[in-house]
Amino acid sequence: MEANLEQSALEGVGPAFDPQQLMAVRDKTRQAIALIAAAMRPGMLEEDAVELAKDILAERGMLRGWHDVYVRFGRNTLKTFGAASDPGVRLGDDDIFFIDIGPVWKQWEGDGGDSFVTGADSEMARCAADARAIFHEVRRKWASEGCSGRELYRFAEDCAAGRGWALNLDLSGHRLADFPHAAIHEGPLAEVDFTPARMLWVLEIHIRHPSRPFGAFFEDMLLEDACFEE
Repeated sequence: MEANLEQSALEGVGPAFDPQQLMAVRDKTRQAIALIAAAMRPGMLEEDAVELAKDILAERGMLRGWHDVYVRFGRNTLKTFGAASDPGVRLGDDDIFFIDIGPVWKQWEGDGGDSFVTGADSEMARCAADARAIFHEVRRKWASEGCSGRELYRFAEDCAAGRGWALNLDLSGHRLADFPHAAIHEGPLAEVDFTPARMLWVLEIHIRHPSRPFGAFFEDMLLEDACFEE
């Protein structure tokens, strides 16, 4: 009974909650990430990339966000959420970058992140691909076994280690809802001891190379296979 009460409290929604609108904002968020990624060029300063990302979001009516716009280049891909980037970092010819946006469209929150590479560094390319792959491995475990948030992140650690990466547990999932979800719950998914409901939680995967100064990031809602085009 106590666990059910906790889940009910942590998975509450606001008066504007609308599943169709949340999914529509998810689509808009993924589309914006693709547009931002396509605009990145080697030689670009990270600070300029962030401003360009904001311009792209503004053009789509999504500049207001529940968190800052992050575009991280090179060594700044090691930074955790909220940490300031090292200034003056330029995107290299053989480099990695990630995008993390949390736009609010009308009354509904979006959240999404993905990693991309320039050039032909095979380890960077594998890192970006593995962040996505680990996300889907963990998501499918949730869908098939009904694991708790805590169990999912234990599994994510094993998945990352098995591929040769370190998982950053400072980025370990969170709620999503009609704006603002923080009024309901601000804690991480990794500390949840029940099976998280579909659409109400974001699964975050941030991995780091064990010795080189780069990492990769991917995040999206916890949803079934049918909601993804891989």
